[in-house]
Order: sequence, then structure tokens, then C-alpha cells
Amino acid sequence: MALHVRGVLLPDDEVRDLWLVGDRVTFEPVPGAETVAEGGFVLPGLTDAHCHIGIARGGAPITTLDQARELARVDRDAGVLAIRDAGSPYPYPELDDDPELPRLARAGRHVAPPKRYLRDIGVEVGAAEVAATVTEQAAAGNGWVKLVGDWIDRGVGDLAPAWDADTMTAAVAAAHAAGVRAAVHTFSESAVEIMVRAGVDSVEHGTGLSVDLIDLMARQGTALVPTMINIQTFGHIAEQARPKFPGYADHMLALRDRFPDVVRAAHEAGVPIYVGTDAGGGIDHGLAAEEMLLLHERAGMSAEDVLAAASWRAREWLGFPGLVEGGLADLVVYPEDPRRDLRVVRTPFRIVLRGRVIR
Repeated sequence: MALHVRGVLLPDDEVRDLWLVGDRVTFEPVPGAETVAEGGFVLPGLTDAHCHIGIARGGAPITTLDQARELARVDRDAGVLAIRDAGSPYPYPELDDDPELPRLARAGRHVAPPKRYLRDIGVEVGAAEVAATVTEQAAAGNGWVKLVGDWIDRGVGDLAPAWDADTMTAAVAAAHAAGVRAAVHTFSESAVEIMVRAGVDSVEHGTGLSVDLIDLMARQGTALVPTMINIQTFGHIAEQARPKFPGYADHMLALRDRFPDVVRAAHEAGVPIYVGTDAGGGIDHGLAAEEMLLLHERAGMSAEDVLAAASWRAREWLGFPGLVEGGLADLVVYPEDPRRDLRVVRTPFRIVLRGRVIR
């Protein structure tokens, strides 16, 4: 049965009627459609642009499709109707078109340096194998590759790039040659500079960004997914590391403390910013609203800009059309205007995914 929704449609900011016929949106009236929402503020579904439904709480890889489904449902029930899985140790292409789950843009497994990343999560390879591994993992995802740009180097006692600059640059080129986009995990100043100059498509975290690099990202259209919830965990990371690696601990705290200003500067420079939680491992699923509030309260983004970063603009970036004629039938409805009080996004009262009422 076709569904009918009436409310203030964002970002248009006008009262509109729309109809959902199967998995498509139309503004042409459909006789006999069931009205499922009347009044309120209507957005395309929220997006978590850095999420891991292939990693269980605590950091272990999932081992079954049912585990992935369970984690994805937690996000869905918070209003997240599109996910970019930024690297999964468990393959689940079967879930790409699952009618019960958010839409998925997926990377394959993380491409990581040997013995310097989270155990059992990435494909760990030396410099000579990176480009070929990127090509393999491009085929394992559906449009993205995830590169680990840096991690602690115990020999150095601090963050260090995963490989040499030529290898990391070639990794981005290999992703593009395979027809996919490249996302890179970076905390450090050195790795993020290499990867931005290499033309990577999105910087994940990006705590080491400088003003010069921010300007370059803006000119190139390189996206930033700050995962501010994740950066808040740096205090715990530093505490655990300090007995053996005091320099690393101090570095992580300094990166954490300057990060809101980094994100603010990136936003003001025109860098595309998208909401991502890094859910999976140390971050619970279902926290997109909390990430949105951090971007608003700590990084100074306006409520409307945060909504765009979590909804219509993020969906467009991932290739999931919003509430336009012929667009995808995903939406959330809030009882009050989230532009006036962003805390409203914590409690959607109507969720429709793929033309089906979830809540």
C-alpha cells in the first residue's frame, strides 16, 4: 500500500505532501494511500557515515550475518537509514538490499600495516603488497576502500604513518583505478598530510589537520568525517599507554584538546563534513544524534548544517537520493523543529525505511 506523509519538509522548509509508492517518493497524489504522518518536521533518513556493523562491542569481529543485522537495527531504530561501513572484517554483501536494514555503502576490510593495528580487523600487508590489496578490497566492498593511514609505532613510541609516502599515494591511485573511493583513518599530522595531498576522498577522524591542509581539502572537495565521539576516548587511550609510551599519551591528549577547533576551522573553510560515530568496537551503535550534538555544541556548526551533514547532504554524497521526485522512500519525522533545538533528533516519532513503517 502507498503511504502518505504531510509535514514541514527539510531542507525546503515548507509544508508538503509526499507519497511513498514502494521504495520511491512522489509528489503526485496517490488515491487510497495510508496517511502515516501528519504534522511535524520531515527529513530524509539520517546517515552514519563512519560505522562498523561488522565489529562487535569490544572490538572483536562479528561471526554471523545475524550479528550484523542486530547492530544495524540499533542504528536504524535511532533514525539512521543509511550507513557507510568504513571497513568490516566480516563480509556481508547479502545485506546490501535487506529490506529491514539501512542502506549500505561498504568498504571491504581495512588495509593496514603489519602488526600495528587492531588484531583480526584489517588485512595487514607490507608496502610491496598495498596496491594489490587495495584492488582486492575494492572488489569486496561496494564503492569504498578503507586505508589505515597511521597507528602507534612502538619502535618510535608515537603515531607514525603506516607506510612510506609513495606507497600511501599509490594506494589511493589503486582505489581510484578500481573505480572506488578511498577513506583513510588518520590521527597524526604526518599521515593526514600525505593522504590529503594524494587525493584521498575522505579523511576519517583527522585530528592532525593543519590550516594549510584544511584549505587544500576545501579546494579538492575532500570530505571530513570527524567522529567526535571517538576522539573523546583519547583520554582513556592515553591513560592506558602512558606507562610505556608517555610521548604518545601526551600527543593523543593534545590532538583531542585541539580537535573542536580543527573541525570548526574545516567547516568555516568549506570542507564537506559528514556525521559518523565510528560505532563498533569502543563506540556503541545508535549514537548518531549524540555526534550531531557534539558537532553543534563543540565545533560550532549550525543546527541546519549539522542536519545536512547527517541527512540530505550525506545521503547525496553516498549516492542515496533523498526526498525528491523519484527519490528513495526513507524518512524520519520529528514532532518539533530540530533547527530550533537539535536535541529533538534523539527522538524521532516516525521512521519509514524503504517505504515501510519501522516506527
